[in-house]
Amino acid sequence: MSYNPFTLSGKRILITGASSGIGRATAIECAKLGATCVLCGRNEERLRETMSQLEGSGHVCIVADFLNTEDLHSMASQCGQLDGIVCNAGINLMAPIYFLKETEVNQVFQTNTFAPMYLLQALLKARKVNAKASLVFTSSIDAANPDVSSSAYAASKAALTSFMRSCAKELAPRQIRANAVHPGLVETGMKHNGMVSDEDLEKNKELYLLKRYAQPEEIAWAIIYLLSNAASFVTGSVLTIDGGISIN
Repeated sequence: MSYNPFTLSGKRILITGASSGIGRATAIECAKLGATCVLCGRNEERLRETMSQLEGSGHVCIVADFLNTEDLHSMASQCGQLDGIVCNAGINLMAPIYFLKETEVNQVFQTNTFAPMYLLQALLKARKVNAKASLVFTSSIDAANPDVSSSAYAASKAALTSFMRSCAKELAPRQIRANAVHPGLVETGMKHNGMVSDEDLEKNKELYLLKRYAQPEEIAWAIIYLLSNAASFVTGSVLTIDGGISIN
């Protein structure tokens, strides 16, 4: 076998939000590199679609709703011992501050921030996280540089990034690493949920140095780096993957 410090062979990885977008791409790419994947999402049919594209064997699907605390604890009890956790499930909310609704803001924070916190807590209490495991949180460039009308979404992702840094400090004695990725816009179904026209999206692409949005696989490869032994000395860090828009 050729030398590959990015291999995930022998690692068991939990991926939330695995039914589509970045989560699905991460699962597919992790399996290609030898990982056993535990897929989690709300939609069983779409999870099975992801499962059908995975190489290797032993992969598992767990249907869970991140808005339901009982589901989080049930998932923690079903997933087995883990060498990696990708907290990727998330929802967007585009609304000016004047039009924010309490129910929508609560849902964004529950999904993007609180669910990863409580899921990790449940996994740690159940002793499902192996020593030297890697935690990766999918945040957003909005966490550091919010866009117009993204106040609730940006705040939820900023809180998630801050939580990641706390995890890095608290779990370091067990050599458990925690990091976050900050993607720019990605060619997934989420985007702005129809709140922005296709014409405006095309104009927005021009702000990126590479004049395009990322493909889900390009974010997945960054996540895989953080999961792998190639990143064994990387913790508490943010990896920005935004086609250069942050410096434009």
